[in-house]
Amino acid sequence: MASESAGILLYRRASARPGAERELPDDEFEVFLAHPGGPFWAGKDDGAWTIPKGLIEDGEDKLAAAIREFDEETGIRLKGPFVELGSVRLKSGKVVHAWACEGDADPDQVRSNTVEVRWAGKTLTVPEVDRCAWFGPEAAILKINPAQAELILRLARSMIG
Repeated sequence: MASESAGILLYRRASARPGAERELPDDEFEVFLAHPGGPFWAGKDDGAWTIPKGLIEDGEDKLAAAIREFDEETGIRLKGPFVELGSVRLKSGKVVHAWACEGDADPDQVRSNTVEVRWAGKTLTVPEVDRCAWFGPEAAILKINPAQAELILRLARSMIG
């Protein structure tokens, strides 16, 4: 059976962006993406970013797992409300269950948990997320893992209708 993860796609209306000089239409938005930490991801950009997400523990509610993982990977505790975006299957076979949440976060204040990875015959302790950033929808679709791009499209459709 493929593993399952849960995560949150945090978004903000572009008009809420710090320094926004004019009101923008409500359908213009940005999403908050995470870049994985560690040496494997160090030189990767397009297609490497992700929603903050992680494995669902045995018996854990999927939304509770998504909220916990967002907190662990960013240091930010979200309150909701949360809108279900459904699931996507990654190339690896892993299923990612996702929710959207409107809010704001300062990428410079992100504090990630750490994980141990094997690299070049050594065990390294690295941040699970080495940085986060805000992206408009078009840029985000280029940055995010290709299978997760569908989540951004689902968010955009939910904002229109």
